[in-house]
Amino acid sequence: MATGLELVLALLLILVAAEIFTNALEHFGERIGISEGVTGSLFAAVGTAMPESMVPLVAIFAGTASAQVNEEIGVGAILGAPLMLSTLSIALMGLSVLKRRGAMGHLRPEKTGLRRDLFFFLIAFGLALVALFLPLEPKGLRFFFAGALVMTYFTYVMITLKVSAKLVEEGHATQAEGKMFLCRLGLPEHISVILVQMALGLALLIGGAKTFVHGVEQFSHVVGISPLLLSLLIVPIATELPEKVNSILWIRRGKDTLAFGNITGAMVFQGSLLPAIGLMLTPWQPSTEVLIGIIVTYVAGIWMFMLARQGDIRVWHLLPNLGLYLLYVGVMLFA
Repeated sequence: MATGLELVLALLLILVAAEIFTNALEHFGERIGISEGVTGSLFAAVGTAMPESMVPLVAIFAGTASAQVNEEIGVGAILGAPLMLSTLSIALMGLSVLKRRGAMGHLRPEKTGLRRDLFFFLIAFGLALVALFLPLEPKGLRFFFAGALVMTYFTYVMITLKVSAKLVEEGHATQAEGKMFLCRLGLPEHISVILVQMALGLALLIGGAKTFVHGVEQFSHVVGISPLLLSLLIVPIATELPEKVNSILWIRRGKDTLAFGNITGAMVFQGSLLPAIGLMLTPWQPSTEVLIGIIVTYVAGIWMFMLARQGDIRVWHLLPNLGLYLLYVGVMLFA
């Protein structure tokens, strides 16, 4: 009972912290005059990806007394987030507008940005997949792949920022929804207040992530499921909730670019930088759970990239991603 309560409280703290952080980032994007694509694919995506980022880092560096458990939780959290983003999160967007737009209804994200996100994700996650089969020694090859993953994300960021000005001119400037949280308490909407709220959100994320790591270890002993599998399935569902909610709200308001970018931008972030960390700090080996999870994620990413390339995305096109997620869960739990 105590373990379950610890998990619930940790998850609530993570979700609240992510909302605080994301809210500040959106206002920051509006203040500096960048496009919806940059706000969705970079700022909002990285902001709502912070919970998943904190869990593996805390697990690896300051998790439990067991190094093996720490590594399993870390790897599970790193790979579980792209898995859920590319499958369940995408499908929930489609389901949220299925009644309003119909199965054949059009989805209209800014297509060049969507293609760019998915292209870089497939490159990075492909590198992460190949890296599973690298030997532990010598370390040089692992350093090379980790560096390639970091450079992939850096290149993606530079290209995304470069096209921002043109998108703003075409009417795709960022507009934040509502007031910033701290400003509702009477503080002025100044850049320093925005930065304070960002720092507050990050601090709460770290605290929530550390509590969650300990809760996962205890819960795994109670139910008899490995920490790796729990981290692959439970951590992303919990920590990606803000991302799903934000994207659902945006797509229901007709802001398809922000909705898609919030998810696909996080896929690039979590499919490049975090695997680089896992590659350097964990054994990063192809266990059954990890290998099947990566393959399912990659298939979902290829499907979305094909849709983005053809340019005519319908609501029903997002629903097969739900089948991929349920297939993975079924295989892992019952096979």
